[in-house]
Amino acid sequence: MRFPALLVLSGLALGAAACATVEPPPEVAAAGPAPLPVEGHDWLLTIDDGTAHLAYGVPESDDLQLGFNCRRGSGRVGLVTIAADGDAPVIMLESGGDTGRFAADAEPSALHDALILTAETAATEPVLLRFRRVGWMAQWRGGERETYAPHPESLPRVESFFAFCG
Repeated sequence: MRFPALLVLSGLALGAAACATVEPPPEVAAAGPAPLPVEGHDWLLTIDDGTAHLAYGVPESDDLQLGFNCRRGSGRVGLVTIAADGDAPVIMLESGGDTGRFAADAEPSALHDALILTAETAATEPVLLRFRRVGWMAQWRGGERETYAPHPESLPRVESFFAFCG
């Protein structure tokens, strides 16, 4: 994985000043069967100098769809993603039927022709707790639901991330 892109995205998420969670609209809440892993995409975990980064994307590339980061034992998680054209500065997540809608800061991306959205929340947010249990996450971008499922061998990375965060 190329560390510059992950560090840029992670650094932006750690620097996010705004933190807010509001109830998602009813049309966002959708429980259903767990999604299947996508060949070539997975949850990637990096731990360095007291900071953990968990991102979904293509290994060894800048292709990252959703990222989380935290400092050891902080109990706080930074969220980072790329906005679709016209999206409001909100990160909408779902895992196993639990949902979260997070007001985000938006900044131009140095790597993409889009905005980077960042937010911060407690590691105990219901959608994050469910993600920790089931290992997959969905995100709404551009009005579409994108699912991010782990391959069986990478499922422990999700738990390792949350255990590190505290």
